[in-house]
Amino acid sequence: MFHVYILYSSKLDRYYVGHTDNLDKRLEQHNTGFSKYTSKANDWILKYSEEFPTRELAHKRELVIKAKKSRRYIDWLIGNG
Repeated sequence: MFHVYILYSSKLDRYYVGHTDNLDKRLEQHNTGFSKYTSKANDWILKYSEEFPTRELAHKRELVIKAKKSRRYIDWLIGNG
């Protein structure tokens, strides 16, 4: 299974949207500087995830979320808005 996920860093007050086949490993990578975009913080927490049977479907959903370019949409999606 593949996951679309949304992480949040309180240090940066930012969200990060991605997709993976291993949420635990990917979260660890984000918090240890493995990912260039998220390396500025080490307090990323998982706020939301959706499961998909294929990488292609997960990637398409990630792109839909990113295309909104809206923090308000992400807040709504994760239940904070």
